[in-house]
Amino acid sequence: MSQQNNRKQPNHKDKGSQLRRFAILTGIAFEMGAIIFLFAYVGEQIDTYYGFAEQWSTIVFVLLGVAVSLYIVIKQLHRVNTSK
Repeated sequence: MSQQNNRKQPNHKDKGSQLRRFAILTGIAFEMGAIIFLFAYVGEQIDTYYGFAEQWSTIVFVLLGVAVSLYIVIKQLHRVNTSK
């Protein structure tokens, strides 16, 4: 009988909080992909406009997009972890 009392009953608030976190984390993945895509698109447009044979602008902008998206992800994860 004492073991049953020690078990924590699932709380609806905890379940809603977990669902909210899951939705935020899923959104972060899509946001990261969109940022990298937009930066790659801008880099490709620059390469096309100036007629560069090598696609250095695309490479630079993709790397810049990855850096920006990682910064945003870290910032959002910090916000999610501190808002328990």
